[in-house]
Amino acid sequence: MQMDRNTTVVSRFNGFINARDIEGLSAMMTDDHIFIDSANRQVVGRVDCIRAWKGFFAAFPDYQNHFEHVSAHVELIVIMGRTSCSDARLDGAALWSARVRDEQVSEWRVFEDTVSNRKLLGLAGSDRD
Repeated sequence: MQMDRNTTVVSRFNGFINARDIEGLSAMMTDDHIFIDSANRQVVGRVDCIRAWKGFFAAFPDYQNHFEHVSAHVELIVIMGRTSCSDARLDGAALWSARVRDEQVSEWRVFEDTVSNRKLLGLAGSDRD
């Protein structure tokens, strides 16, 4: 099923983030890849996104994403989880969405874990422990 494949693509992409593997991330991004952070700032294009990830990894070498719940809606994957990082600003509950096209990630988006963002992502009934 396509949704299962897309979920696998997103999990692999996240594995490359956690491993700080720039080559792996690059191979999984579409040329027109878009990264959107929790403040709604965008980086557009594979080359600029790779540059941004390199800077991020240098600044936060112990950053990790931990998925707790993943749901697939055809090409849109919605994730609830946590981040871990020695920098308290990046340590805690998080939400993500990803768009998959042709076995690559075309968009990676980070959301603050708020009730309104959970509702936006179809996670309104999901509560944290």
